[in-house]
Amino acid sequence: MIKLGVLCSGRGTDLQSIIDAIADGKLNAEIAVVLTDKPNVMALERAQKAQIKNLCIDRKKFDSKADFETALLNELKAAGVDLVILAGFMRILSPSFVHEYKERIMNIHPSLLPSFPGAHAHRDVLAYGVKISGCTVHFVDEGTDSGPIIMQAAVEVKDDDTEETLAARVLEQEHIIYPKAIQLYVEGKLEIVGRKVISTP
Repeated sequence: MIKLGVLCSGRGTDLQSIIDAIADGKLNAEIAVVLTDKPNVMALERAQKAQIKNLCIDRKKFDSKADFETALLNELKAAGVDLVILAGFMRILSPSFVHEYKERIMNIHPSLLPSFPGAHAHRDVLAYGVKISGCTVHFVDEGTDSGPIIMQAAVEVKDDDTEETLAARVLEQEHIIYPKAIQLYVEGKLEIVGRKVISTP
């Protein structure tokens, strides 16, 4: 069975969607470990409730990004992780980290990439005035939100939307497509061809 290592920084709602998909038989994988870069976040509580190994590797306690990432990698490898899942993990991973799990790191981003990458997608969407936003599951490469796209879902942007109301609707779609994308990987149905991810039957 494919072992997942989930990296979080906050509430862990995407983590919860993966936990629920596994419990419901929609995702045939095991979460081997949940790691956070901040202490006392809800993601750790969600993992504890689900009886999943969890650990905070506090970025502030390391002298360098390299040392921090080494600690992350050590825990992922010790848990036998096959696929790394970024679920609201608010750190940019270095090229050396990405290389360690080349084409085996997934992220979900709250916009329709390549539009509106970065940490403030909803703010940027509203400021630009687009009518459609959404979310994107992609493989992580050495860039920021630039890896090959696996799956997307669209959400209408309403005239009276705030960052909070838009984020809530996008999050609903995140919880649907992230487990689906992971299941495609588990079934061996994702092939990366250049910039494209091909879903095979």
